[in-house]
Amino acid sequence: MSPLAIAVLTISDSRTLDNDTSGDLLVERLTGDGHLLTHRQLIPDNVYQIRATVSNWIADSTTNVVLTTGGTGFTGRDSTPEALLPLFDKIIEGFGELFRQISYEEIDSSTIQSRAVAGIANATLIFAVPGSTNACATAWDQILHNQLDATFKPCNFAELIPRFTER
Repeated sequence: MSPLAIAVLTISDSRTLDNDTSGDLLVERLTGDGHLLTHRQLIPDNVYQIRATVSNWIADSTTNVVLTTGGTGFTGRDSTPEALLPLFDKIIEGFGELFRQISYEEIDSSTIQSRAVAGIANATLIFAVPGSTNACATAWDQILHNQLDATFKPCNFAELIPRFTER
């Protein structure tokens, strides 16, 4: 497996890096799979701070993937999809669909409250998952682990990264 350079952004008004179990889980999983952590940050649920942080990371050509956790619900402060969607060059519709399908097995119809989204921006994969630690485990273990592994067949996103800049 070729290691990818991955950034982790936690979006929360109530957590700190000391109690960010969701961000910790993503870092543990990605490094456990042999990937490299390039950035880790925790910011409040603010559409412009989210957009600015992710924009800076996708402008860095050494970052292959950005994982965000939090801000995908329906409260007034939840704004991760609104922050990210304008950045996407392409939307990965199947990510949110598959995440909710898998989550249905775990949390039943409550999965309808997830606005997990993903896309590609400036040749960087971006995945936004809910803020719960269980949701992060579901996303990594059942989707991202394989899709970020260049040896996973029949296809994966890792092997496509060099082709994202084709014109």
